Amino acid sequence: MLKSKEKSNIIRSFRIKYILSLENAEENEKYQMISEQFKEKLSAYQSVLQTKYKLVDLPKAIIWTTPELATSVFSELPILAFTNKDIIYMTPELSAWKTLFLKQLEGQDYPEIRAFYEQISSNQVLAIAGHELTHHSDLFLDDFEDDRCDGIWFEEGMCDYLSRKYLLEKQEFKDIFDIEYKLIKLFRDKYGNHSLEAFGSSTYEGNLTGIMYDYWRSGVTIRYLVEEKYDNIS
Repeated sequence: MLKSKEKSNIIRSFRIKYILSLENAEENEKYQMISEQFKEKLSAYQSVLQTKYKLVDLPKAIIWTTPELATSVFSELPILAFTNKDIIYMTPELSAWKTLFLKQLEGQDYPEIRAFYEQISSNQVLAIAGHELTHHSDLFLDDFEDDRCDGIWFEEGMCDYLSRKYLLEKQEFKDIFDIEYKLIKLFRDKYGNHSLEAFGSSTYEGNLTGIMYDYWRSGVTIRYLVEEKYDNIS
């Protein structure tokens, strides 16, 4: 017979709790609807990760929250999705992500990039939730309790690649990487050509665009490695 603790671990491995952390009833209704829309697709992606990419221990919960709470209560970073130990915190609100993505342009006029972000669908937000879920794969060497100072680029880039591969349409997948490649070129002079291994030592010290710059480079590099260098995710 299984002990009660063993039983709870098995149950946990197959179920993620979806929790709303909001401040008023109006937000609750809106976020509940988004949560229900995302839940089925995230569950399907979870199955892919469990079957192919060694997802064993799921996060305890995904906490859907507002942009304000995400960046001022649960974290002080200007990012609307993150994982803290075994809980994912994220705002699923499309308009909030559009605002954040446009802020990356730092007030510069890049019509093609601006138009892209103004027209993104909720699939892009869903892929961000998938990115956070992918972090829990046992294929990555580090876990969230480690003091990590380098080597993060590979995990971050692979989380982008896998979540987008399975949660975006083919054209959406191509378009987002193409846009991020353009962003890398636009901001290279400002944010530098430092080694990807330096991701962990400086990423969270910069402003929004400085932070995202290393994410873009990591994702584009993983795409090159998978699709051109090795033609194989494994």
